[in-house]
This record gives sequence, C-alpha cells and structure tokens, in this order.
Amino acid sequence: MREVVDINCDMGEAFGRWRVGDTDDISLMPLISSANIAAGFHAGDPNLMDETVRLAAEHGVGIGAHPGYNDLQGFGRRKIAGTARELVNDVIYQVGAIREFAHRHGVRLQHVKPHGALYMEMAVNPELSQIFVQYMRTVEPNAAIFCMGGSATYQAAREAGQPVVREFYADRDYDDSGSIVFTRDAGRPDPAAIARKVLRACRDGKVRTVKGHDIDIAFESICFHSDTLGAFEIVRQMREALVGAGIRIAPVQAAAAR
Repeated sequence: MREVVDINCDMGEAFGRWRVGDTDDISLMPLISSANIAAGFHAGDPNLMDETVRLAAEHGVGIGAHPGYNDLQGFGRRKIAGTARELVNDVIYQVGAIREFAHRHGVRLQHVKPHGALYMEMAVNPELSQIFVQYMRTVEPNAAIFCMGGSATYQAAREAGQPVVREFYADRDYDDSGSIVFTRDAGRPDPAAIARKVLRACRDGKVRTVKGHDIDIAFESICFHSDTLGAFEIVRQMREALVGAGIRIAPVQAAAAR
C-alpha cells in the first residue's frame, strides 16, 4: 500500500480568451501537489504561463513544463511527423519558457511531462526518449521526468540516472499492456468511480483494464486533467478517499522516495 502519493494535473491549457473544460485552475491548485503547465505549443500563452506559474508558486505546488506537439488547433493530440532531434528541439523551446517564468517567481522547475500525442509517441520511441533524456541530463539533471512505468521514456531515464516519476491516470482507462487508452474526449466520468479506482491502485497496486482484467500498476504520482469535465469534483472526491484511508498527499520528492 502506498503511504504517500503526489497528485499532478495538466494546467494552463487555454489560449488567449479561449478556455477548455468547466473548471478554473485557481480552484484546482490548492488540491494538487504538482502542476504540468502548458508551454505554448498545444495550449498556453505567455500571460497564462506567467499566471499559472505564479499561482502554483503561491500554493507551494511543484512546477512542471508540459511541452507538446506544435498543434494548437488539435490541442496536441494529433501526431506530427518529424525527426527525433526536431521534436526534442520543440521540447527544449517550451521547457525554456516555463523555466524562465519559474525563475521570475523565485521557484525552480520540478519536472517535465510531455503532453498528449507526444507523450504517447515517446512511450514507444526509444530514440526520441533517449535524446530527450540526454537533453534533461545536460540542462536539468535534478528535474524529474513524468511518464508511464512501462514506457521507453521510463527505461531511458532509469538507464541515464535521470530522476523519473511513474504516473497513474485517474481519469483515463488502461489496456492490458498497462498503457493508457489515448482519447481526444474523455466525456464526464463518474468522480466516485474514479476515487474508488485510485484508492484500489494505492492499496492493492491493481487497476481494471478496458477488457475487464486486473493488472499490476506501480506509480508515485496520480494524474488527472483540468480539461476533463467535472475536474474539481474528481480531485475533491479522490483526495477525500485517499486522506480517509490514511494516504498522505505530498510533493513528488516525498512520494518518489517511498
């Protein structure tokens, strides 16, 4: 049973006056311990990045860059063809933006978590993952990479000695391989069902797949998405279930040390 767990959320996922989801980041920030902040390519703009980093800093929430494919229209959920080096250069550009806003507000970059289709591509692309990890080893050797436990990203980070955090996806389904089922529209899931799913994963290390099988799952951080409909109720009920079971929610450094 996990005694300590991090809760991370994808945030700042808007652009200008356009917003997604039905929950404002300001209501979610007090309930999480790590924020993955959109860095401009799939969502986010300079003013929103500054606002979201400031909000996270004020609440003591760990700041992460959330780089994606250069796909504003598709919200970073469409794969873009490019060489591994081209794609990692896009990541470098975006991480630099979030890191500078973090410096502005007197905090450091805690982690980097690729977004959407880029996250899924890194999970199965060893070359892309290795070049990404090499970049992290050079410029942010103490910042964690957030990824799935069975991914090429996780393997590359472990081999290189880069801090790495495995995620459990609260508001996404799993297949029998232990990978999340990628979707462009998660609908409005049942917060109580998600809370039960998360609590079982923490207690038993198990998750039910879309085919009805139970598989083992290991993780240090729980992810949910601010653009999922009902995000506030999802995290509220999830926290209530975890705390009620004696599981402490803490920054990722504490969770990863367990």
